[in-house]
Amino acid sequence: MKLLHVAHAHPNPRLFTPRFRRELSALGDVQIIENGGQLDDATCAGRVRECDVLLTGWGSVQVPPAVVRSPGQLRYVCHLTGSVEGIVPIDLIRAGLSVTNWGDAPGFPVAEGALALLLACLKQFPEHLIAKRSGGWRPNRQKWIGTMRDLRLGLYGYGVIGRAFHDLCRPFQARLAVYDPFAANVPADLLRVTSLRDLFAQSDAIAVHAALTPETRSSITAELLALLPDGGILINTARGDIVNQDALFAELARGRLRAGLDVLAGNDQLPVGHPAMQWPNLLLTGHAIHFTSWPDDPERLDPWHEVALDNLRRFQRGEPLRFLLTEERLARST
Repeated sequence: MKLLHVAHAHPNPRLFTPRFRRELSALGDVQIIENGGQLDDATCAGRVRECDVLLTGWGSVQVPPAVVRSPGQLRYVCHLTGSVEGIVPIDLIRAGLSVTNWGDAPGFPVAEGALALLLACLKQFPEHLIAKRSGGWRPNRQKWIGTMRDLRLGLYGYGVIGRAFHDLCRPFQARLAVYDPFAANVPADLLRVTSLRDLFAQSDAIAVHAALTPETRSSITAELLALLPDGGILINTARGDIVNQDALFAELARGRLRAGLDVLAGNDQLPVGHPAMQWPNLLLTGHAIHFTSWPDDPERLDPWHEVALDNLRRFQRGEPLRFLLTEERLARST
């Protein structure tokens, strides 16, 4: 089996760790091309056509459109990370080539991060930190320090990460509800509601786990945020553009709500000096809540490595692949 990765510049070290390279070498002939961004499309397409499996992910060059029309020996694109946008053309999937991504690999670390943000907001960790650093002792609004027990917690989205978040929340005895029109079924300990309005109207805190689609973009509106009680909490580890950020920031600037945001609208950043950086009721983690690089161990396989290796072995044995991408799945994915 011939495996190929074409890096735009240098292969991403978080993906191509020494252990992962050895595991790949045990499966076949592995070639990693550096500075692939300098190749013209015809040369790049020619190299891709010579492999059985193309490995893509962070830092890959885009698969040349000519490969869609004539894939040559290529039979499988193993995308090591999540979104294939800008790397794997959807026409390649429409043409029937097998394409997989990391599937449920980020589920636990992102869900764990969402829970950490929720607990930090509930216990007012940012305000405690500010109080100590300014010479004080306790936050001004201690009445907002809460517990997850009996917390009315709404889940917006019940995919891989939403399910993992639900599992982590179970021991804390929160009162959980969910809105997700695409979820086939939900467990009995989760109240299903039929609209976002119902979810916000009966929740003290909301955790966003939905994908960014045309339907979900800016779906958390000022009207919905106004339904949360004073001190209400919004946790977002999904995509920033799901939320009307101006409306949320207006609530935060007033001090009425709290938020733990791993993601922001646009490019996940705020301009230098933005006043939100100083708000005691806002915790920002810079789209890094899913990182799992510590402790530093070159012999460790991350979850996405394990998913990729499992699929590559399945491909080698002629078995069904996991997390195959389809047009429908892409339409409901971030």
